[in-house]
Amino acid sequence: MIILGIDPGTTSIGYSILDCTQKQPRLLEAELLPVMKGDPNDRLMDIHKEITKIIKQWKPTAAAVEKLFFAKNAKTAMAVSEARGVILLTAMLARIKVYEYTPLTIKKVVTGDGTADKTQVQKMVRIILKEAVVLPSQDDVFDSIACALCCFYQEGNQSSWRK
Repeated sequence: MIILGIDPGTTSIGYSILDCTQKQPRLLEAELLPVMKGDPNDRLMDIHKEITKIIKQWKPTAAAVEKLFFAKNAKTAMAVSEARGVILLTAMLARIKVYEYTPLTIKKVVTGDGTADKTQVQKMVRIILKEAVVLPSQDDVFDSIACALCCFYQEGNQSSWRK
């Protein structure tokens, strides 16, 4: 199974592709999608097009999307919510099973501590992905990998995945 991990944001979206066909997950790709500035409709359409391209290229079985935790700014929260809506709809239209996780759940599953900071999460991601891959340094990309790993550990043993 292939898991698409996504960390939605207002200025960028982190995404990762995790190959989970073996016992040890393997990172196939992890990058940042720049989010267009300007007209919100163009921005949302661009997100849809980019996620559709990723889905067509990698054909994921599942999508793991980070839930919106909170925002200090209502305008920011709305923009992230709109991006999440487009991402969720795009995955569902492609008939991909979508799993959503809070940051607390992701941290708990990946590090064992729901209050772990970004450095601890990044360290555990590096430990879990033992292979010699060059991981991007952007937080949003690491968050997308952690989200995909959370999905692997939380849902990976479900019989519905073994088709």
